Amino acid sequence: MTSLQNKNNAKLLIVTQTIDENDPVLGFFVRWVEEFAKRAESVEVICLNLGKSDLPKNVHVHSLGKERVAGTDNTGNIKQAQSTAPSFARRCALRATYAIRFIHLVWSLRKRYDAVFVHMNPEYFVLAGKLWRLMRKRTALWYTHKSVDLKLRIAVLFANIVFTASPESFRLKSRKVHVVGHGIDMELFTKKADEHTKDKNYPKKTFRILTTGRISKTKRIAEMLSALDVLYSLGEDFIFIVAGTPATNEDKLYEQKLLRFVSASPYSERVRFIGAVSHKDIPKMLNECDVFINLSETGSMDKAILEALAVCVPVVTTNVAFRDILARTQNLFIENGTPEKIANTLIFARNADISAISKEIRQRYALQHTIKSIMKILTA
Repeated sequence: MTSLQNKNNAKLLIVTQTIDENDPVLGFFVRWVEEFAKRAESVEVICLNLGKSDLPKNVHVHSLGKERVAGTDNTGNIKQAQSTAPSFARRCALRATYAIRFIHLVWSLRKRYDAVFVHMNPEYFVLAGKLWRLMRKRTALWYTHKSVDLKLRIAVLFANIVFTASPESFRLKSRKVHVVGHGIDMELFTKKADEHTKDKNYPKKTFRILTTGRISKTKRIAEMLSALDVLYSLGEDFIFIVAGTPATNEDKLYEQKLLRFVSASPYSERVRFIGAVSHKDIPKMLNECDVFINLSETGSMDKAILEALAVCVPVVTTNVAFRDILARTQNLFIENGTPEKIANTLIFARNADISAISKEIRQRYALQHTIKSIMKILTA
């Protein structure tokens, strides 16, 4: 296969779950596609779910049709399902339909791409990995998660390349793995002047604490609330904002437990569960907070933490992937933290100077740098 490093002849197929700039989890990927498009003649995108986007003219998006099942509003946002969840038989039928459409697109578009980039969904390699091999397409998987299952092993078998954000983000040993960092849109995630960003509903002295992401036990939000007990006992005037939604029935039960705990606390009016937030609105929220907290213990390089650090917001975390970064200049990393330890670290973090850390993050994890590295390797 000839080199595709010249952007004038690079033809790329991207496979992803969602193209929707308003999606609270995957909204960032629209900007990824834009950056890929700057470095390619054409980009074909196959997505399971299509929402709102305004992509360059050399990008063509093909949806497998999940949005037609859920329904969309007039802005392209996916509506919440108003009826009961589909039956098991219905779910199986839908998955079969999506799989058939996917294979059809992979084949029918074959003359319009030379390289394939699959984002976070190894099952697409299970479906088309052998076909891409037969068609002599150069393929890559992007994967950043501690989970290792049969689908991932099959994907690594068929893929020519595996991209990940950090050594901790990919748990299978393979010579195919390339660590390229998370691609953060630094134009979006930028520190703003304080006087323009603080929430006018609360006085300047109010301690604003934020966490974002899926509501689940792995995020350890209950432990965050225990730390609030300590802050309250110390007389701190705080507001705690949780931006995110549960994804599974287990997550929903966990959220209900958290809400019951908060309603019974003496500081219930200081805790806000605000639900899903569009990715493009996260920078504003970060600029309005004093400290970002993340107590997950996945060991993976969490993108939400990187985004907070890029905006120069101090981060308190138990994630070991950030131990060296946060311990080097300001000891904001917590290991086996008690509620008292977490609370005291939050108080310390409020006035921590992380400008050097922020500068390093902005240099190492910029979107343009990540996409440039991916394209250089993928089209070699």
